[in-house]
Amino acid sequence: MAIIRRSDPERGLARARTWDPFEMMQEIMRADPFRELSRGFLGEPGGFVPSFEVKETKDSFTFKADLPGLKEDDIEVSLSGNILTISGQRQEEKKDEGERYYAYERNYGSFTRSFTLPDGVDAEHVQAELKDGVLTLVAPKKPEVQPKRIDVKGTGTGAGGEKKAKA
Repeated sequence: MAIIRRSDPERGLARARTWDPFEMMQEIMRADPFRELSRGFLGEPGGFVPSFEVKETKDSFTFKADLPGLKEDDIEVSLSGNILTISGQRQEEKKDEGERYYAYERNYGSFTRSFTLPDGVDAEHVQAELKDGVLTLVAPKKPEVQPKRIDVKGTGTGAGGEKKAKA
């Protein structure tokens, strides 16, 4: 182990500290390089990045997004060809002079997410609903692309070719 001298600008002192490679590795592992990306590419602090859930059922695709605090007027949904785009903005609340914040962790700003839908989506019947801070979009599949059950008919013979006896 090596001894590293660091200055402590708050106290105006130089202090000795033992260098521990394991401690350094823990600091590196705690680093989150994607945190900076989520803050926006133009240096906007703390951009709003909603969480999405996308699932496929036998007759539709369902998209859910957590959009707490947004109203219908704050959200725009568009479908161009097979590209579904969801965008919106959460405005920062007004801060009054004289108010003291002890924590300020809520994120504000605009967001845009795009999803490529597979062929066979019925674009004319896509529905969107915002309820309790959750946006739900349902993109139904066209009837001709939905899976159909096909009944298998037999001749009444078993695996060996002999006719099954009726009970």
